[in-house]
Amino acid sequence: MPGEMRGGCEAGGGERCGIVLGEKMEGEKQPAPSEGLFADGHLVLWTLCSVLLPVFITFWCSLQRSRRQLHRRDIFRKSKHGWRDTDLFSQPTYCCVCAQHILQGAFCDCCGLCVDEGCLKNADRRFQCKEIMLKNEGRALDAMPHHWIRGNVPLCSYCVVCKQQCGTQPKLCDYRCIWCQKTVHDECMKNSLRNEECDFGEFKNLIIPPSYLTSINQMRKDKKTDYALLASKLGKQWAPLIILANSRSGTNMGEGLLGEFRILLNPVQVFDVTKTPPIKALQLCTLLPCYSARVLVCGGDGTVGWVLDAIDEMKIKGQEEYIPQVAVLPLGTGNDLSNTLGWGTGYAGEIPVAQVLRNVMEADGIKLDRWKVQVTNKGYYHLRKPKEFTMNNYFSVGPDALMALNFHAHREKAPSLFSSRILNKAVYLFYGTKDCLVQECKDLNKKVELELDGERVELPNLEGIIVLNIGYWGGGCRLWEGMGDETYPLARHDDGLLEVVGVYGSFHCAQIQVKLANPFRIGQAHTVRLILKCSMMPMQVDGEPWAQGPCTVTITHKTHALMLYFSGEQTDDDISSASDQEDAHLLFLSVGLQAFCSIRTTWELGSSADAYTRPPQLDDSVSGDGT
Repeated sequence: MPGEMRGGCEAGGGERCGIVLGEKMEGEKQPAPSEGLFADGHLVLWTLCSVLLPVFITFWCSLQRSRRQLHRRDIFRKSKHGWRDTDLFSQPTYCCVCAQHILQGAFCDCCGLCVDEGCLKNADRRFQCKEIMLKNEGRALDAMPHHWIRGNVPLCSYCVVCKQQCGTQPKLCDYRCIWCQKTVHDECMKNSLRNEECDFGEFKNLIIPPSYLTSINQMRKDKKTDYALLASKLGKQWAPLIILANSRSGTNMGEGLLGEFRILLNPVQVFDVTKTPPIKALQLCTLLPCYSARVLVCGGDGTVGWVLDAIDEMKIKGQEEYIPQVAVLPLGTGNDLSNTLGWGTGYAGEIPVAQVLRNVMEADGIKLDRWKVQVTNKGYYHLRKPKEFTMNNYFSVGPDALMALNFHAHREKAPSLFSSRILNKAVYLFYGTKDCLVQECKDLNKKVELELDGERVELPNLEGIIVLNIGYWGGGCRLWEGMGDETYPLARHDDGLLEVVGVYGSFHCAQIQVKLANPFRIGQAHTVRLILKCSMMPMQVDGEPWAQGPCTVTITHKTHALMLYFSGEQTDDDISSASDQEDAHLLFLSVGLQAFCSIRTTWELGSSADAYTRPPQLDDSVSGDGT
């Protein structure tokens, strides 16, 4: 019987048996539902861990970093040192407390002390920063001891005793005086320099000694003001320097310059004009002998104008005998005034700060004309007070003012995008190209009347009028000279005369920039009067643009400013480098001019004006005062 059943399965029911066996085998392979859910849960858990764990670690690290920063800021606020954080020191650095090699930490921008984060409190207790005033009032002016700090001496520094190089060992070694900047080996210090008096080194004629301020303080208590007698002990060559730096100029380069100047000078001489206005900072000049102070302005032409306005306020207050001479360290874009005075078109750290101070000591005093620009709007029956500006560089109406107005409007919307000089010049090039096609300022001669010293001048078909006080315009172009192939009256910035030129458009301005054309020289005058009869026109004074309605612009002489002119000689390498850069610049602009010619010809001959979308014109509804 079993055999028959097997046979039956083999003969007729093989298929059915196979199905039953297959179902049993499949049933054995399938896992339980709980096991599948457990496996899926593991997968989800590991996925969440792999995603959330890095996020948690990052959040925890940022939280700890924020706590450490708050802790450091609390220490910085209470400390007598001028601590600054850094994520990477620029040279091999050792902690002045624990003598360990450090990559990041904090440094004092007054005395140069370097420490890691854990040694900040220790450093505050153990090391004293630069003293602005001496505590010992009985000490003589010429009796100032060295203030030595061990380690981290400048690269390529030499011992004043043995004349051998310092700081060559890979450890905290050798000493530097934070006043005279002299360096000395550890062994030489033990033998000779421990008790030597400090002479303030190379820049002694620029530094205000702490003992001088102590003596001044005592004299003011005694109601004495004979500062010249006190200063005579410091020598006839003593001409202290005050630093006024704009920390926001030049991609925030001013912030770093402030620290470098504090290390080389007395910190009381260094001011950030964004925190201490120039009119307050310049009161330090009243504690110095008459006509002895110098000021170095680190910033753009706008910062220089701000300082010169503060000096004019000193004249109004009767402090004319304390007015300083002004030098310029150019930051930012343009810098035509600093270029005229021999300080260059822009500082990017190519020379050390010590060399900048040497240049200031070698500079010569000159005068600079300053002019009053009065804008009287029409249609207010003389009830509205005229606007007044002070001009140091130039005034203009026309295409260059339109480019400045467009640039200024976009920079106000996104300041962070306009931190590069190259990018800024590219934006100006873009707006100049656009105006070559659109010509928004054409027929200027029909819209304005021009008078020079009371005599009306007939104008040709111009697009712009530029009134110059200095030799440079538009970021380094000598506009009055042009190509230099024509005779023209001599122009100076201290002769009480203004130079007035006309341009035929943005294309003409570009040609003048690369010395392919001459400007239309209108003349020279002591007083310039310009009447805008109708419509809105762009105007600017020293790079500050606005849209102006019908008005009368009168430019008259205001005062003189005492400036410092630097006429340093360039090396052959500097001249070669400058020549190469100038050639590249001229080539670039020449190619651009050829493109302008091609586009403009296509516009005039073969294109319809309706096929182009014109940019919005200056709106007549804009207020006549430019606000």
